[in-house]
Amino acid sequence: MIETLTRFALHWAHSFEVEMIRYLFGAAGVALTYWLARRWTAPRRIQQRQATMADRRRELFLSVQTIAIFGLVGLITYAAIDVGLVRIEKGAIDPLIFAVQLIVLIIMHDAYFYWMHRGLHLRALFRRAHAAHHVSRTPTSWASYAFAPIESVTESLYIPVLLIAMSAIMPVYSLAVFVFLGHQILRNAIGHSGHELVWSGFTRSRWTGWLTTTTHHDLHHSEGRYNFGLYFTWWDRMMGTEHPRYHEKFEAVAGRSKIASDPVLA
Repeated sequence: MIETLTRFALHWAHSFEVEMIRYLFGAAGVALTYWLARRWTAPRRIQQRQATMADRRRELFLSVQTIAIFGLVGLITYAAIDVGLVRIEKGAIDPLIFAVQLIVLIIMHDAYFYWMHRGLHLRALFRRAHAAHHVSRTPTSWASYAFAPIESVTESLYIPVLLIAMSAIMPVYSLAVFVFLGHQILRNAIGHSGHELVWSGFTRSRWTGWLTTTTHHDLHHSEGRYNFGLYFTWWDRMMGTEHPRYHEKFEAVAGRSKIASDPVLA
């Protein structure tokens, strides 16, 4: 019993360390990159209001708390691997199967997030589960994991649930999960960065309009009633929850080209 508890404790500590490194690379990496390129990024700031250092400290504190909870929920995956519910492929990687698994992880996460996110906005849940994240009305990349404990649990349950489902069909490549998690934190940090860096026309193009932008999620933080999607605009468009002035708001920022200077970290 003590040996089992020790194994689980060590696994939690390892998960916390890995996820913290991933978060810092994402949040700090985006913030530092935008600050170093501030002559170009500053004109693309979406909101006039700027987040304060107190905002960033709060976002960082909540994110560290979330990472600790992610590690606890991650023990479900660890236990599922132990008992064979999650099967990890240890052989050579087949590029086609790897690509399919990565695409499934991303697309299913987008669907899961949309409906989970809309659920958290229900009156019965919002105050307890999601209001902490919306304190960041002018979010920064540090808000990527700034969740209340209930939201942290619901966010992190996706991994064990989907890996168990995928393992019923075939073993899962651990590299696919690793790349998915890297993609997740990078998109999350950019989505909360408060700066729109993609080009004018992006949201209406048949080639790129299905991808969310920073403006897409920033509008969710500033107004709250629209834009629940994570990576793609599909669900918001299908369910009528896309902000009615999304394209207009996006173009108002994406059309700026003046070079300026802004000393504040993203």
